[in-house]
Amino acid sequence: MRRGRQDRVNAAAERDDTMGKTFRTFVMIATVGSAAIAAAAWWAGPVRADAYVASWNIKRLGHGDSKDYAALAEVGSRFDLIAAQEVMTEEGAQLMLAALEARTGADWELMLSDAVGRGSYKEMYGFYWRTDEIEWVDGALVYIDDRDIFAREPFSARFRAIEDDYTFVLGSVHIIYGDSVAERETEVTALRSYRDWLDETFVGSDVYLVGDFNLPPDNPAWVGMGALAAPLITSGATTLSETDGRFANLYDNIWAPTGGVLPIAAAGILNFANETLGISHAVARDTVSDHAPVWMKIDAAAKGIEVEGMPIAMVVTGATAEKIATPAAATGEIQGNKNSQIYHLPGCASYDKTAERNRVLFTTEAEAIAAGFRRARNC
Repeated sequence: MRRGRQDRVNAAAERDDTMGKTFRTFVMIATVGSAAIAAAAWWAGPVRADAYVASWNIKRLGHGDSKDYAALAEVGSRFDLIAAQEVMTEEGAQLMLAALEARTGADWELMLSDAVGRGSYKEMYGFYWRTDEIEWVDGALVYIDDRDIFAREPFSARFRAIEDDYTFVLGSVHIIYGDSVAERETEVTALRSYRDWLDETFVGSDVYLVGDFNLPPDNPAWVGMGALAAPLITSGATTLSETDGRFANLYDNIWAPTGGVLPIAAAGILNFANETLGISHAVARDTVSDHAPVWMKIDAAAKGIEVEGMPIAMVVTGATAEKIATPAAATGEIQGNKNSQIYHLPGCASYDKTAERNRVLFTTEAEAIAAGFRRARNC
């Protein structure tokens, strides 16, 4: 690790220690051979003013010996900042870092979380960023999940797109797949509390939740998040089926903050197998990943353009969020406490404990959230 980088790491670690959070970072500079593969048409080359931010589940990175790191770097070279999910080993993460530097000829840095997960299965989150385009500002925080909702607690950090002087937060998430959709919905519902925590921790910065959510953006479990954020990707799919050119689910996404002006020029899904690498889905799933990266382009001069048939405007309004703000599945009215500004769903432990004089009734969670209430932690 270079001296200047180590100084920044140490300074940020000291700041994060004051928050009582866990911080880890690993950086390796290396050069390896890499075969050149034809670049996708939208990629402008090794030097560009706009910053491309991606989220990518890389499928057990570092586990086994089947990974093609040159292919991983070819895909990763399209971006300047990558939030990686499903990192299994430090060695695998560092090999990808070395391959990225060899492919681009630029300096990259890497930050890894601690291994998270229940039981014997653990994985890490990673952030990769190209230092001439992206600056790490602070953070490196694993969410303190005091309710033990998340099987893999999310990981977050704050970055700055240098050319556009835009500071923002990425919260990287890998929702459990589990044995049922209900397990995933429980974690996605709890993302609202995580998002509130990010707003409190990184005051004054736009917060983006990125990752593999294992649920499409129109699932009713997103109702709580819909008051604060909207998905940038609303069409297409990100999980590779075994049939070439076919994708199964829109599980990966970028949830952007609503109600303000965002310097986002474009967003989309990179079909890396067929279009970038020219390989079959079978080969891609085995040697690269079974998930396609999702990405957004940061450009302070953005006026909004058409991306994959979907208009991405500078102002993300929340109209998408309103479409998925469906009533709570449980029967009965939602009870809010006007003193605590907390609401309780039917069936929750404290549902009947609010004094009648303090009780406020709502028909949907979206209505309660819009009124400034948050869900009770025991719900």
